[in-house]
Amino acid sequence: MEGERLASPARSSGLPAGGAGGESPGVDAPLLGSSGSSTLLQAEVLDLDEDEDDLEVFSKDASLMDMNSFSPMMPTSPLSMINQIKFEDEPDLKDLFITVDEPESHVTTIETFITYRIITKTSRGEFDSSEFEVRRRYQDFLWLKGKLEEAHPTLIIPPLPEKFIVKGMVERFNDDFIETRRKALHKFLNRIADHPTLTFNEDFKVFLTAQAWELSSHKKQGPGLLSRMGQTVRAVALSMRGVKSRPEEFMEMNNFIEVFSQKINLIDKISQRIYKEEREYSDEMKEYGPIHILWSASEEDLVDTLKGIASCIDKCSKATEKRMSGLSEALLPVVHEYVLYSEMLMGVMKRRDQIQAELDSKVEALTYKKADTDLLTEEIGKLEDKVECANNALKADWERWRHNMQNDIKSAFTDMAEENIQYYEQFCMSFLPLFYPRNGRPPDTPCIPTDKKPRPGEIKQLL
Repeated sequence: MEGERLASPARSSGLPAGGAGGESPGVDAPLLGSSGSSTLLQAEVLDLDEDEDDLEVFSKDASLMDMNSFSPMMPTSPLSMINQIKFEDEPDLKDLFITVDEPESHVTTIETFITYRIITKTSRGEFDSSEFEVRRRYQDFLWLKGKLEEAHPTLIIPPLPEKFIVKGMVERFNDDFIETRRKALHKFLNRIADHPTLTFNEDFKVFLTAQAWELSSHKKQGPGLLSRMGQTVRAVALSMRGVKSRPEEFMEMNNFIEVFSQKINLIDKISQRIYKEEREYSDEMKEYGPIHILWSASEEDLVDTLKGIASCIDKCSKATEKRMSGLSEALLPVVHEYVLYSEMLMGVMKRRDQIQAELDSKVEALTYKKADTDLLTEEIGKLEDKVECANNALKADWERWRHNMQNDIKSAFTDMAEENIQYYEQFCMSFLPLFYPRNGRPPDTPCIPTDKKPRPGEIKQLL
């Protein structure tokens, strides 16, 4: 495995402005128990027609949704329980900054893979230094995600980008694909760093600070293969058995997840289709401008007009490229991240049901079994505490996730709307000189300085 460096000297790179998963103030998430909460997204945010053709989008890595890593272990210390349940009282003080950059290709006789540099800067006392620099590959991120799910089965773990992509869309090690993954991995780690419970996970600390051999040794610790297989078999058996009576609040939560998953997947497909069509339009526009330049060479009477059209097309092409950049950087990643979140939420609900199913099975065994009643009663007491802890953790994290989701989606669509307004204003400004060649505006209209950016509504006034 690739080499890594620990506790490098301070570098000139600045601290990031904030974590990817930080909460934005000003928007209150509705309570889960409010009427119509299961259809909130359908009514207010994601109200779209469903009869859309399927499109090629990113494939889903089956390993990301593998629930066989379920572990019944739950934090038992009072501090861990408080960290899981009490989110609202946490101070908004950031003391952990993480940057993922400098992807590097590694070629061996067995495989080819990409590693990413991870720089961590912190003021926490439990860290041995204030700055760490390591290199990690995608498999290491998968390991971290699995360990977080084992330690906190009913917390909402941020999603990882998929391991592979749809056939033929882009090459596996294409520069654009690597950069897209780097941004997603950066957001993944910063969402964990901003989480009030996950940020103090020991495996997360090891991931950020350990050298290559230390991380490899740490991965070998924990339950052996047979123990993990036993946990997997038990988890599968409990999931097949099902839950007799899921609490009403979790029924509402499950209904919301189903509606959300349906709508966000539809938005993802539509967004990908819009981007694909806009890309084709932009490529054609780039070829259209030079044609008018060539045409002007053979039309002496239309030279100025044709060159003016070519200039307008060139300006429109640049404006379209800018809008495409905003679409690919601001909207598409946010929408697709919440597609992955919807899958993660289904996994969280499944793990919660497994914990409750284990309690139900013990209660049923106590009903029909006369022997070892004391032992079963003790186990039931422990499982009841475990179920209560899991439920409280999920309810608290659910409200936090809902708040972040609404802010993220609202911000993404608002930014995209502003980008579109600017695009069409620039588009109109590009063509005004064609209709009014003397001064580029209709008569009896105020002059807008060329170095001044037009405000919304000025273009409408001009036209």
